[in-house]
Amino acid sequence: MTSKTLFEPAALGSLTLSNRIVMAPLTRNRAGAGFVPGELMAEYYAQRASAGLIISEATQISQQGQGYQDTPGIYSDAQIDGWRKVTGAVHAKGGRIFLQLWHVGRVSHVDLQPNGQAPVAPSAIRAATKTFVHNAFVDVSEPRALEPGEIPGIVEDFRRAAANAIAAGFDGVEVHGANGYLLDQFAKDGANTRTDAYGGSIENRARLTLEVTAAVAEEIGAERTGIRISPVSPANGISATDPQAQFNYIVEKLDEMGIAYLHVVEGATGGPRDIAPFDYGALRRRFGNSYIANNGYDLQLATARLEQGLSDLFAFGKPFIANPDLVDRLKAGAPLANLDMATLYGGGAAGYTDYPTMAVPVDA
Repeated sequence: MTSKTLFEPAALGSLTLSNRIVMAPLTRNRAGAGFVPGELMAEYYAQRASAGLIISEATQISQQGQGYQDTPGIYSDAQIDGWRKVTGAVHAKGGRIFLQLWHVGRVSHVDLQPNGQAPVAPSAIRAATKTFVHNAFVDVSEPRALEPGEIPGIVEDFRRAAANAIAAGFDGVEVHGANGYLLDQFAKDGANTRTDAYGGSIENRARLTLEVTAAVAEEIGAERTGIRISPVSPANGISATDPQAQFNYIVEKLDEMGIAYLHVVEGATGGPRDIAPFDYGALRRRFGNSYIANNGYDLQLATARLEQGLSDLFAFGKPFIANPDLVDRLKAGAPLANLDMATLYGGGAAGYTDYPTMAVPVDA
């Protein structure tokens, strides 16, 4: 088996992808008024449509679900119309795109919340992290614990957002269950000290993740549903005492739903892969459909893991920012451009749609 295998078609649910390279979700804070995707976002995603699959930037399912300034939503008609321009542009280039559905939970600020209210969380424990608001990184606000009667509404918001995504032309959705956001907060005991049906035991802490995923799969079909998890990542001040047992259980239950894929951040999000002991092979063995490996992958590591049968697809994040033609560059063994960190969050076309492609395409 050679590295070219990465560039051959692969199945994902009912779809056939052009290659095994996935564009990971990347928050860029460039939505317009009303948190609506605009023409610039359509251009950005279309430039990267050679990925086998694009997973969109995290997109809030409600205003309550927002945690950073200028991130897009999927709960209004204007947002659906805006995203329709994005999916149309990607499909016109032959690409496939899923929308990542997001509720940040406690990783938010009162200035982003409806009527300046406190962010919500499983428990009233403030996260040791910052958020991006008013063009600056500031400490997150103190959250309040969700009442039991509010939780079905969260599930319904995810369900409605999934339906809206399909109406906007997406090929499917990814439930964001990673990186210290709401579903991850419920799953991990460092953020969840509840004593009701959503806290305490492994089964109870997994409940919201499983209820949300089941609702999404019921709404749009399991074959168009994926989920992202990060078992040991400390992102956004999250922690867990039992990640292996917790996520073995979650993945077993997800497998029973027959969803299209499991997207796993292996290690610390954007950081060391070996930050904590964890057997990712145990997750792969428990999940019968596609496994997407994420975090620190390059061509060499992805090729080796594919040859070993450890993953089906490989998600690349930041390399896609500065290299809209990343697939061609990897195929050609060409050097990769570096991203401009100063333009990563917010702004306009600079550092967003103005990164050049290779002078000579691979197949020219």
